[in-house]
Amino acid sequence: MPADKLFINARLGDGAGSDMLVRDGRIVAIEARAERPAGVEIVDLGNALVVPGFVEGHIHLDTSFYGDTWRPHRPCTNGFNVHERVAFQAENLAAAAPMYVRARNQLDLCIGHGTTQMRSHVMVDGSVGLKSLETILRVREEYRDLIDIQLVAFPQSGILGSPGTPQLLDEAIRLGANVVGGLDPASFDRDVEGHLDVVFGVAHKHGVDVDIHLHDGGMLGAFEVEQIAARTRALGMEGRVAVSHAYGLGDIPADALKKTADILARSGVAIMTNAPGSRPFPPVATLRNAGVTVFSGNDNIRDSWWPYGDGDMLGRAMMIGYRSGFYTDDELAIAFDMVTAAGAKALRLEGYGLRVGDKADFVTLNAAHIQEAVVARPSGRSVYKGGVLTARDNRVVKDVDRS
Repeated sequence: MPADKLFINARLGDGAGSDMLVRDGRIVAIEARAERPAGVEIVDLGNALVVPGFVEGHIHLDTSFYGDTWRPHRPCTNGFNVHERVAFQAENLAAAAPMYVRARNQLDLCIGHGTTQMRSHVMVDGSVGLKSLETILRVREEYRDLIDIQLVAFPQSGILGSPGTPQLLDEAIRLGANVVGGLDPASFDRDVEGHLDVVFGVAHKHGVDVDIHLHDGGMLGAFEVEQIAARTRALGMEGRVAVSHAYGLGDIPADALKKTADILARSGVAIMTNAPGSRPFPPVATLRNAGVTVFSGNDNIRDSWWPYGDGDMLGRAMMIGYRSGFYTDDELAIAFDMVTAAGAKALRLEGYGLRVGDKADFVTLNAAHIQEAVVARPSGRSVYKGGVLTARDNRVVKDVDRS
C-alpha cells in the first residue's frame, strides 16, 4: 500500500493556509495545521495557491500536429465551411507523423499545464473506421496514471451520408468510447431528426452520454439546440448531454436567446465554448444566469482548423474572460469555474474538487488567488494526480506505462 502523504502549507481558494492528508489517492483530512505522525511523507507546497486539476472539456487527440512538422493554415475558399475543413484535414493527416506520437505529444503538453481530466473527441466514421479510436484507446491506457480521459466517438464525416457510421458508433462504445457524438445534423447530414435518431439511439442503448458538435449559426443553430434538448428530456437524459460550440447562440436576438437558454436549463444540456477568435460564441454570463452549465476546452491545437493552441486551460479561461468582457473578480471567477468545476459537472466527474473525500488531483500556482491566476497564467506549476507528482514546470515527470 502507498504511504500516506501530508501536503503542508497549501493555500486553498479561500486564502487560508491548510495541510492536506492524502491516503490511497484521496484527500482524507484538511486542517489548518495537521499533526505530523511518524511514517507519513511530508510534501511542503510552499504556500502556493492550490486548485483542482484543470478539466479539458473538448479536445481532439487524433488530429493535432503539435510536435510534428509545421503546416501552414489553408483558408476555406469562401468563408468558414465545415465540409471543406474536413477535406483539408484528411489531406494533412495523410502526411502527418503517426497518430500515436502526435497524441502523446499533445497529452504531455496538456498535463504539463495542469490538466488532470479530459474529454477528447476521436474520429469514428466511414472515412477512418475504428482505427483512430483504437490508437487513442492505447494511448489512454498508457497515460491512465497521469490523466483521466473520456473518449467521444465523433462522426467527423457525418452519420447519414457516411456509409456504415451508425454501426461504427455502436461498435466504438463497445470498444471503450465513453460518449457518443454528432456533427451539425442540419447542415452536414441535412436531416436533424435522422441524425439525432442515431446519436440518441446509441446513447440510450449503451447508457452513455452525448456530446454533439454544432457549428450551425443563427436561428438554425438555435433550432438544433432545442431539438437536442427535446430528445434529452424525452429520454430522461438531463445532465448527460452537451452541445459543443453552439455558435448560433451567439448570433440570435436576445428574446430568442432567453427562450433557448431556458430550454437548455430545464433539459440540463451543457454548452461547451472555447471562445474561438473569429466566430460568434455562446454568451457565457447570460446562459449561466439562466442556469445552464457552460464549460470549456481548447478544442483544436495546431491542426487543420487553426494554427493556435498551447494546451493551457488557464490560457483558455483568460481568452474566455477577454472575449466576454469579464473584468470584475466575480466575472474572472466564472472564467476559472469553466475550466474546473463546471467542466467537472458537465463531464459528471466523481470525486472532483478539494474537499475531504475528493481525489487528490490538484495544481499548485504562483498566484495570490484564482483571479490573478486567470489573468497572469503563472508558470512554475506542479501537477499532482492521486497525490503523486506528475508534472513540474510544464514537463511530465512521471513515467508513462507502456507495458
